[in-house]
This record gives sequence, C-alpha cells and structure tokens, in this order.
Amino acid sequence: MDNVESKDAALVEIRVKLIALALVDGGIAVLLTNGNGGVCSLPGDGLQTGEALDDAAQRILQAQAGIDQIYAEQLYTFEDVIRAPGPRVVTIAYLALLAGDSLARSLRSGKGLTVADVVVPWADETGGPVQVHDPEQCPLELADGDDHVLGQAMLRLRGKLDYSAVGFALLPERFTLRQLQDVHEAILGVRLNKPAFRRRMLDKGWLQATGEREAGTSFRPAELYLYRPTKGA
Repeated sequence: MDNVESKDAALVEIRVKLIALALVDGGIAVLLTNGNGGVCSLPGDGLQTGEALDDAAQRILQAQAGIDQIYAEQLYTFEDVIRAPGPRVVTIAYLALLAGDSLARSLRSGKGLTVADVVVPWADETGGPVQVHDPEQCPLELADGDDHVLGQAMLRLRGKLDYSAVGFALLPERFTLRQLQDVHEAILGVRLNKPAFRRRMLDKGWLQATGEREAGTSFRPAELYLYRPTKGA
C-alpha cells in the first residue's frame, strides 16, 4: 500500500500561480506574461524541491514581474483531474495587490509583460470567469483556465471589500477619499453615492486625517488620509 501511495504522490505536479492586480486608469488591471501565439497567462511556475508556497509566490513575483516582497495571500487551490497523459496538476493561486497605478504603468513597458484591464461580466458576488482587454479595449486570449482563476480573485476581492482592509492595498500610503471610492467602484463594478460612501468609510474608524492636502491638482486639493488598522480589519 505504501508503494502505491508513493507512486501516486509522484504523479502530482504542484504549480504556483500569481494574480497581481492594480488600479489603473480607474479600473482593475492584472499583470500577464506574453506566451506563444499571442496567448497571455498569469505568472506562474512549478514548486521547487523544499520550497515553501509563500516563498514560491515571492520568487515568481520577483523573477517574472520584477517586484520584491509585496503582500500576497493564498487565494485558492485548483485541481486539474482530467489532464492526461501526465501528472495530475494542482495549482495554488496567490493574490497580490499593487499600490497605486504608477507601478502598473511601468510594467507595461517590461519585456514579455502585459498589463490588461479586467472585465467582470457578472454582478455582485455571482462568480465565474472574467475577460481581459488590452489598453485599446480589445479582448486578449488567456491561457486555459486562467479566466476562472482570475474570476476567483475578483470574487474574493468583492467578498472582503466591506469588512477588511483589502481595498487599501491598492492605494498609496496617503490617499484621498476620492481615490478610496475609485478603488471600491473598480472592484464592485458599480457607481457609489459619494456622500453615503464617505460617511460609511469615516464611521468605520479606518481613516486618519493627516492635515495635508494633495498637490499638483487644477482644482481644490482634497485632504489626504492614512489607513488606521482596527481590530478585525
């Protein structure tokens, strides 16, 4: 029996896949690698011998995206049980959130990298596959299964947005209430009432006013805030 179990274990290939999201031009964008035949895919690689899953996620982030030590959380485990011939593939997906849009913009010029707009065709927390578009809003082809992985990431974001600090991970350290609302609208895919949204955010006790105002605007500069963690957020 032990020999059978060892043989079965050897036929399982573990891969780590990364969903790196950022706020770009008011929408959610994802970092993709360019593959053969114009097919894009989420960055990923096989788990190395003796490597921890979290370490693998950081390695992939650095090697394929040029990003060091950014927050990433384990998202979901996907199992391909019908692939044949070859080993059964188990994919561990990680969700990474990139603050601000400047980094995402710079990645557009990176060799072999594409930053694509995420288009969610379902409302609320319905779930399902999503689409990706290039900057000219032309659909891009994703590698098999990546549309479902990316859809799971968007579902996770929508589910956690109201009770956790996940939305702040897409913002710079100091941000305006307008920027915070942009993040919520981009993730939820809906327009929000400005006064009601601001009251709700302030009532949560998550925001600390800095007394500073944004610079370089052609209109009245808005006040800048910091995220103030609270218990359970």
